[in-house]
Amino acid sequence: MTAQLIDGKLIAQQVRDEVAAIVAKRTAAGKMKPTLATVLVGDRPDSAAYVASKGKACQELGMGSISEHLPADAAQEQVESLVRRLNADPTVSGILVQLPMPSHIDEERVLSLINIEKDVDGFSPLNIGRLAQKGREPLFVPCTPYGCIYLLEKSGVKIEGANAVVLGRSNIVGMPAALLLIGKNATVTVCHSRTKDIAGVVRQADILIAAIGKTEMVRGDWIKPGAAVIDVGINSVPDVTKKSGHRLVGDVNFNEAKEVAGFITPVPGGVGPMTIAMLMKNTLHAAEIQDR
Repeated sequence: MTAQLIDGKLIAQQVRDEVAAIVAKRTAAGKMKPTLATVLVGDRPDSAAYVASKGKACQELGMGSISEHLPADAAQEQVESLVRRLNADPTVSGILVQLPMPSHIDEERVLSLINIEKDVDGFSPLNIGRLAQKGREPLFVPCTPYGCIYLLEKSGVKIEGANAVVLGRSNIVGMPAALLLIGKNATVTVCHSRTKDIAGVVRQADILIAAIGKTEMVRGDWIKPGAAVIDVGINSVPDVTKKSGHRLVGDVNFNEAKEVAGFITPVPGGVGPMTIAMLMKNTLHAAEIQDR
């Protein structure tokens, strides 16, 4: 292995420790405890697990958490009414609406209702709009892309002047990641299902963020020697050696890429832990904004 492994677990724990220390100081000074409110509509097991992990993280860091659960057949107005109530609640620092919601719910309408000062997921059109505009700063950055950039910076990867490629153009990861890289003065190419010669484009990348949702799509011979590879993908593949019968892999063929790249994140243990760590950081920031 020639690549330096980017340890997301370790870096995420450093972020969590920093947040916990600041929260403890706030509490000791009599300030409001940063509190995250999560909204879950329906009974998707994966979404319920994500919400539970966020509540657990809040508890571990000395923060408050409120879990709001609506049934899968909840009406649009019920969801919107709940968001409005949380907006008006002074004890709530941040609001996170767990996606995806049932198909009959207009997600964009729900997200647009969240007070920009409580939009700790960073998905409000106002926050994304600020992220896209030169000279303006969003109050919050979407947590997974935020974690990707944080990993690069903490690992000493130079972003300014780099050729960066983002695989995937989702609103949750790909597009915000591209905007963040542009904001750091990288030259950015976004690849997607209609891109011609994706492998050829990726080979030009000093920095690759893979978030396309295809199991081990990026092969070792796609990687520019010495490139930094951030793998956002989480894909399950059969593995009879595991008790569960499966294991998680990314969008990058790790065993091939690690022999070529300069830096690489593993799956699991790379980007995944950073998402919740940055959510905790955003929730603390929301509480600080509301102190003013």
